Amino acid sequence: MSEHPGRRERPPLTNPASERVKQVRGLSRRSVRRRTGRVLVEGPQGVREAVRWAPERVRDLYVTDEAAERYAEFVEPAREQGRYVHTVSEEVLAAMCDAETPQGVAAVVDQAPTTLAEVLAGSPRLLVLLTHVRDPGNLGTVVRAADAAGADAVLVSAASVDLTSPKVVRSTAGSLFHLPVVTGLEIGATLAALSQAGVRSLAADGAGSRTIDESDLTAPHAWVMGNEAWGLPEEIRSACDEVLRVPIHGRAESLNLAMASTICLYASARVQRA
Repeated sequence: MSEHPGRRERPPLTNPASERVKQVRGLSRRSVRRRTGRVLVEGPQGVREAVRWAPERVRDLYVTDEAAERYAEFVEPAREQGRYVHTVSEEVLAAMCDAETPQGVAAVVDQAPTTLAEVLAGSPRLLVLLTHVRDPGNLGTVVRAADAAGADAVLVSAASVDLTSPKVVRSTAGSLFHLPVVTGLEIGATLAALSQAGVRSLAADGAGSRTIDESDLTAPHAWVMGNEAWGLPEEIRSACDEVLRVPIHGRAESLNLAMASTICLYASARVQRA
């Protein structure tokens, strides 16, 4: 999808049926993302953060004339870095993207897989482990919340939604380029590895006998979050060091995954950064 690095000025792309457009659109399929090792980033927030924080991974930018002007703060630096910046029509961008409104800009970015061993080698103090998370928006929002709370990484089970899907990438709002996200994990082995590394596993579940405010959050730990519908199975809860619940003071039956994760992460950040 990229050409010779010395050729940065090209005619605008105006044919939605062109081979290049088909190749970029193909990144909406998991099989293509796996084969190419690339991901499509749609919208100004995600593209801006990719250019700022992972410039070596950005292969191509696709921008409309209007967007090139509006988002010059990162489009021009991308040109200066030697990235491929292509001017495209609105129709071409719409044909490339999964989003209904791609907001004038998209980028093809190399994936940067990382491993649990690499994360643990950095002596993390705050992690979140997601098990069987199926909703793309939830996964993306938790990545964003973990980034905001200063977590060291997000860990994702093999049974969860694909991190590189366009909907997940969009919902991270660029946080995907700020912190490591490890995917494809087996929960039992991951909990064992965390324990061996001195990281306590804290299951966030309504069945907890104590609240998140009643536990010691100063030591390194990982919040273990369950599926949106059924939460954490008993075998996972029992494998964790502690089971804690988010206190509910009103009449709400429960909190959704993204909200509960955010509350837990910020409870840890408040204590660890005091």
